[in-house]
Amino acid sequence: MAGYRIDRVSEDIRREIAAIMRELKDPRIQGMLTVVNVEVSSDASFAKVYVSAMEGIETAKLAVKGLTSATGYIRREVGKRLRLRKTPELKFVADDSIEKGMGIARMIGDFTSESND
Repeated sequence: MAGYRIDRVSEDIRREIAAIMRELKDPRIQGMLTVVNVEVSSDASFAKVYVSAMEGIETAKLAVKGLTSATGYIRREVGKRLRLRKTPELKFVADDSIEKGMGIARMIGDFTSESND
């Protein structure tokens, strides 16, 4: 039963952090950024936030630096918006899953265009 609550909280946190990221004015947090996943610990005291960028892993790493410097603000906003009793401590991690996905889509596109010829 507790697993369902953690899943729901992690999805809510993911959605709110994505909205907060659009409001931040830090120049490091730009481009097509996506919150890929949020892993919340079983006691909801820690949350690992995976951030990915369309431009690649370097852009994601730069965005993580900006997000890390704004962690206090982001954590306060998440707690206020979701009305959580205990807002988890946030740790941002750069992820390259969007870049990998685009590479796979490109390979599939190349393969299908070759087979149509």
